[in-house]
Amino acid sequence: MKQKIQSNNAPSPIGPYSQAIKSGKMIFISGQIAIDPKTNNLINKNIEEETKIVMNNLQAILHECNCTFNQVVKCTIFLSKMELFKSVNEVYGNYFTEPYPARETVEVSCLPKNVNVEISAIAICK
Repeated sequence: MKQKIQSNNAPSPIGPYSQAIKSGKMIFISGQIAIDPKTNNLINKNIEEETKIVMNNLQAILHECNCTFNQVVKCTIFLSKMELFKSVNEVYGNYFTEPYPARETVEVSCLPKNVNVEISAIAICK
């Protein structure tokens, strides 16, 4: 059984997908990009700010499920250039404590709306 999760504090999907799906205690959060949910504008002045907006969008969806970053078990980070890794990693690391979730980071040729970073997550919540 699956349940759609929708937070008004995260951007609405830009395609035929859900912000997140809950199945049992598992939460599968779709990749988030730096869209400000209040204005629907893309925020990408610099990679640190872009990453912070992405993480805040993930946090809003987790909050909708009564979860926190402490319950995230897996993340995937997509980057437009691997040269951004250090800056993204520094911002990302501010949202987690040990034990950190499992993760992979990959460089891709293009991301939605030509953003520089997209992050998805899987969490286990009550």
